[in-house]
Amino acid sequence: MNFLAHIYLSGDSDFLKIGNFIADSIRGKQYLDFPLGIQEGILLHRAIDSYTDFHPIFRKSKHRLVPNYNHYSGVIVDIFYDHFLAKNWSLYSDIPLEVYAQSFYKLLEQHFELLPLRIQNMIPIMMAENWLVKYRTTEGIQQILTQMDRRTDYQSKMQYAVADLTEAYIDYEEEFTLFFEEIKIYIKEKAINL
Repeated sequence: MNFLAHIYLSGDSDFLKIGNFIADSIRGKQYLDFPLGIQEGILLHRAIDSYTDFHPIFRKSKHRLVPNYNHYSGVIVDIFYDHFLAKNWSLYSDIPLEVYAQSFYKLLEQHFELLPLRIQNMIPIMMAENWLVKYRTTEGIQQILTQMDRRTDYQSKMQYAVADLTEAYIDYEEEFTLFFEEIKIYIKEKAINL
């Protein structure tokens, strides 16, 4: 799961959304330095990642990519799954994706001082390029994967992954749909324990 799915799975809690969004920038027990709601969001993010990494449907999607992308396969599937969430957004939310994205960007601006420096530096680019909405199209996914590939000095070859998505598009979409229903159930159960 990438940014959009993590934010969506946080429900309506602003601090849960922020924590879930920044979690990859927080190591070990550093999460204890944040307000309680953000701490819970960081822990939720970690639970989502753990659940996702070991889920048989996600592993099936990932396995299809391993020959070409090796250990970057999971990252690519995260992006693919966000694509299907964005593409089919109206099935999951009554709020249009454009409105949802702008509301989230505004939330980040309102709590900018709470964000780690790495995230603060990323926010202007994310907003200017409207990443959350960009996930909706394969062209947008292509741009995002190319940017990510650039950060690995083009060693990951992620920029070519849209061809793999196109080739098995129906399979990936079906896998996402089944997986997302299951993770929503898991999150409901997990939220009770937060």
